[in-house]
Amino acid sequence: MTTETPSNYDHLEQMSINELLTNINREDQTVPLAVERVIPQIERLVTQLVERMKEGGRLFYIGAGTSGRLGVVDASECPPTYGVSPDLVVGLIAGGDGAIRKSVEHAEDDPEQAWEDMRPHQPGPFDTVIGIAASGRTPYVIGGLQQAHKAGLLTGCIVCNEGSAVAAAAEFPVEVVVGPEFVTGSTRMKSGTAQKLVLNMISTSAMIQLGHVKGNKMVDMQLSNVKLKDRAAKMVMAETGVDYAAAEELLAKHGGIRAAIEQYQR
Repeated sequence: MTTETPSNYDHLEQMSINELLTNINREDQTVPLAVERVIPQIERLVTQLVERMKEGGRLFYIGAGTSGRLGVVDASECPPTYGVSPDLVVGLIAGGDGAIRKSVEHAEDDPEQAWEDMRPHQPGPFDTVIGIAASGRTPYVIGGLQQAHKAGLLTGCIVCNEGSAVAAAAEFPVEVVVGPEFVTGSTRMKSGTAQKLVLNMISTSAMIQLGHVKGNKMVDMQLSNVKLKDRAAKMVMAETGVDYAAAEELLAKHGGIRAAIEQYQR
């Protein structure tokens, strides 16, 4: 497996701090190029995903370790960024929420558990499951994708090896191969970066397609802190021509950016 091949560098312990940082950065610069090569794969997955979400479907991420944490992070950022329900994009990690902070031994080795973790959400045929596994061999992810497919859900994946079991279990695999890690086998590095980039692309493009962005603005974002309230006021000002105080009043009255703009323009 590419993710397990020896690093392009050796004697890391003998490198200076500058050499370590420079060489890590040099490797990291290859990641966006690897992602660029698989844009057609990402496009096919997002196209299918959006069609189902427009029919009321949801998106589930399943993964273990770093991969699982990245899925949880991406899912957790959708409600505040786009104002969607926390149930629309759901991140599930092997070992449960406790595994977000601390490793849960052997949690990823149970091929039945991912589907069991999904059961409380009552998955249906318009839902999509994306398995995230750098190695492409995680039983938790493989089993979850297989069970999801049997239940009629759309299945995709993000892996960093070609020809993996996870990819074989997904209808729309994304295989972003970034090459050897700087520290051999440490897939939280380049592989994790690649997965994060792809997750950003999937969720962002889906939310735009679902209508949660106007122009280039997050018009449905939650106004949950001072920074975001300030940003919202400036969005309203730009769209309506009112001053800052009036924009704040519109937001307070109507509860959100989209509603404030639409009500003003009526």
